[in-house]
Amino acid sequence: MARTISVAALQTSYGEDMEANINKTADLVREAAGRGAQVILPSELFQGPYFCVSQEEKWFGTAWPWREHPAVIAMADVAKALGVAIPVSIFEREGPHYFNSMVMLDADGSPLGVYRKSHIPDGPGYQEKYYFRPGDTGFKVWDTRFGRVGVGICWDQWYPETARAMMLMGAEVLMYPTAIGSEPHDAELHTAEPWRRAMQGHAVSNVVPVVGANRIGHETVTEAGQSFYGHSFISDHRGDLVESFGADDEGALVHTFDLDVLDRHRAAWGFFRDRRTDLYGALTAPRPA
Repeated sequence: MARTISVAALQTSYGEDMEANINKTADLVREAAGRGAQVILPSELFQGPYFCVSQEEKWFGTAWPWREHPAVIAMADVAKALGVAIPVSIFEREGPHYFNSMVMLDADGSPLGVYRKSHIPDGPGYQEKYYFRPGDTGFKVWDTRFGRVGVGICWDQWYPETARAMMLMGAEVLMYPTAIGSEPHDAELHTAEPWRRAMQGHAVSNVVPVVGANRIGHETVTEAGQSFYGHSFISDHRGDLVESFGADDEGALVHTFDLDVLDRHRAAWGFFRDRRTDLYGALTAPRPA
């Protein structure tokens, strides 16, 4: 009997009411589960607005230890009730340290552990280095009830090394929760298509499905505000978009993959057979003076 996995990406807008945001996400998880989804991906930091558009110390008060985070507790109940796995993106506090983190909940609601975002951006509209330390967990792949799932967080998705590392750890699906939209420093710059293409490239180079979940809507954390462009998608192992949203759609994308077929395709392409690790020293060598 073939091994299959049904994945989902959620896309919606969020406000400043954490309870309302969590409830809205839970409703979308239920919708996706009702359509057969088994691993359901909400977007990055879905419990509130994307606050990293500016540097304001009040937002540190919205971080929680990961086991105690309201979003983790609420989603664990939903995961258990529906029998689904949920990667939950949160603002985490550990003692004096703060991280952009993801807690993987398995289908019985139990937490499999935490991943802390490895690559932290710093630029207009995305001032994350003010809030988050670089992750100290290393990349993670999670043995869920339905398959091995690798999850990076937003800026991680631009790095082919992230995808390849998770594949070498045995990932069968890659997922990226995201919060990305307008660029305050350049009104003409629209990155939705490059954002997708970067991850579609990971799909092709690793012969693996990729799921990207982004938020939508205009948020007014700052006076100018910031608009998030959606375009959440599910890509197959060829990089083709098998499910996708536009800039304003709200809901859940769901698609099923045959993991055994993917495993055979991956072996046939030979990307992992033909790797030359003896030539890759430049990837980790110190930068020349």
